[in-house]
Amino acid sequence: MSKPFILLLLIGYFYFNRVGGNYKKHLCVFLALVFFLIGDLLNIIHSNIILLGLSLFFFSAAKIFLSIKFSHRKDFNVSRLIPFTLIMFAYTMFLIWFLYEDLGNFLIPALFSFFITLLMMQFAYLRQDVYSNKSYLYVFVGTVLYSIGEGMLAIRIFKFSLPIQDFLIMFFYGIAVYLIVFGIINEKEFEQEQVEKYGGKINLS
Repeated sequence: MSKPFILLLLIGYFYFNRVGGNYKKHLCVFLALVFFLIGDLLNIIHSNIILLGLSLFFFSAAKIFLSIKFSHRKDFNVSRLIPFTLIMFAYTMFLIWFLYEDLGNFLIPALFSFFITLLMMQFAYLRQDVYSNKSYLYVFVGTVLYSIGEGMLAIRIFKFSLPIQDFLIMFFYGIAVYLIVFGIINEKEFEQEQVEKYGGKINLS
């Protein structure tokens, strides 16, 4: 029951600390946090197949909203993205291989959810040199921790219990979402950060 409480605190934290920015982008963050909250509430009774399926839907929708928030129109270096994508793809495929025999009817929903997580992490990774280093690092590390926590939760639900699993899952999940929210709140254009850092002595053209 601790995870929903954490989400409620983070929703309030984001509401009172958000600054400027695009209204639609802020709405995406609110919807993501609310959908995470609903998914957590549904996941409390994960032995119920219907509730488990709905929780996967809401978690996936929340990650899609965050992916929209992380997206931007600036060009990115494809060659820089490839190594990271390959590493995270290998991690995702390992999870699927490890859980394959136990997923049963949840194979397709789990595949979809894992790959949405991969997409979210890619968008977070591509924020580098678009937003400030502080914002980038908090958001990126948050998505990585979220992926780890999600993998542990999937193992607990579909495979077997883990040592101190509840604490570890709550720790990774809580820290991950906090870092993402904190990074978004401290969003600042990369060029603006450089100007402030070097006192306007650089050429941004």
